[in-house]
This record gives sequence, structure tokens and C-alpha cells, in this order.
Amino acid sequence: MNKTVLITGSTSGIGLAIATRFAKEGYNIMFHGLEANGDAIAKDLGATHNVKVGFSKGNLLHSDAVEGLIAETIKTFGELHVLVNNAGIQFVSPIEDFPNETYENIIAINMNAVFYASKAAWKQMKQQQFGRIINISSVHGLRASEFKSAYVTAKHGVIGMTKVLALEGAPFNITCNAICPGYVKTPLVEGQIKDQAKAHKMTEAEVVEKVMLVKQAVKEFVPVEAIADMAVLLAKDSSTTITGTSFALDGGWSAQ
Repeated sequence: MNKTVLITGSTSGIGLAIATRFAKEGYNIMFHGLEANGDAIAKDLGATHNVKVGFSKGNLLHSDAVEGLIAETIKTFGELHVLVNNAGIQFVSPIEDFPNETYENIIAINMNAVFYASKAAWKQMKQQQFGRIINISSVHGLRASEFKSAYVTAKHGVIGMTKVLALEGAPFNITCNAICPGYVKTPLVEGQIKDQAKAHKMTEAEVVEKVMLVKQAVKEFVPVEAIADMAVLLAKDSSTTITGTSFALDGGWSAQ
């Protein structure tokens, strides 16, 4: 019987790459995203790989919507084995200009939604005596950069939450790990390049060279395929003892 995975923010970028990799492995997938054609994206991938799919536009700013997304997944598939908390937003600004509402939204989606989704999935995973929670944090969960007060705060919080869930889940074969990518060429990062160019008063090319990749030993954007491969590894039955860990896929950034 195929296992079921829910991936938040899975109709574009890193989330879509993760969904594609899980589909290739035969997982049934609940997609989530705000893209207008999200349902079509999900159905196309399901047809290509002959797996069952669902789609939801739940607004992760609100706890009841996050809980509803978990409930919808379990209702649709009758189970939930793997939860990938991937959805995230970003905003770059000096702290004195950082809008309060934007700060609160980043904390809500990047951190609080991870808590609400994990909490809502917990009962089902305990009943199954199997669960894999995979949090897409960031190298900014391990290191800080200027002008990203909300994002860095949220991603550090996700790392702490990952450790707590790993400890609580151990008796029930529920693991929890975090993947911490460096810069990945996604629509989110494309937006960051533009924002950073304004904040640093640089060209976009200079931002990539002198701001983004300057801290990485390997001067390349992280491939989405590497993140997807890591997620599938952490979801395996054999990964029972891999828990409470943060995996840096950051071109050597955090090695320094």
C-alpha cells in the first residue's frame, strides 16, 4: 500500500521538487499552495506517476486552516505518514523599517504553521506507530544575516521545535528532522535578489556574487533535487534513528 505525504507549499519551487520526487517513489500526495492552477499541477503529476493526489489552498496564517488541511488529508487518503512543512515567505528590510504585520505573517507561516500542522498530524501518526515530519528550515536556522530579522527568528525556532518533536515522537516511531538549504534558485530567492539589491544598493548580479553566495564555499545555488533526495531519505522506514537532526545543504556555508 502506498504511503501518503502532505507537502505544504508544494505547487512551486522547493515544494514542487519534493512532491515530484515523492511521486516517483510511489507516494500518494496532498498538495498545498496558493497558485491558481495548483489543482492542475497536482493532477498532472499524479497522472504522470500513477499516484493519488489531492490539493488544498488552506491559508497557513490561521491555525484552523492548518488543522483543516491535516484533516482533509486524512479524510482523503485515510492516513498520513509523512508531513513536509515546506511553505515559507520572506521579506528583507532593516529592522527599523520592518513592518510589524509582515513580521507577524512570517512568524505565522514559517514557524507557527509548522507547530499547528505537526500537532494536528500527531494523533494519526501515533495510531499508525509511524510518522516522518520533515521541516524545511534554512541555513538561516543555523546562521544569521542582516536585514532578515523575522525569517532568521522563525527558522531558528523551527530547529528548536524539530528537536522537541523528535524527543516526544521517539516512543511512537515518529521522527522529526530539519533540512537547512543555502540559497536555492526559486521564485522566493528571485524576489530576495531584487529586495537585497535595493537594501544593499547593488545590482542583482552583485547581490548574487557578493551577498548570497559569498558565504558558501561552493559558489553555486543548491539544486532542488538535492533537497528532494534528502526528504525522501528521511521519510524511509529505515530512518527510524535519524531524528532531531538538522541537515545543512548549504555549499559549506555553516562549516565556516
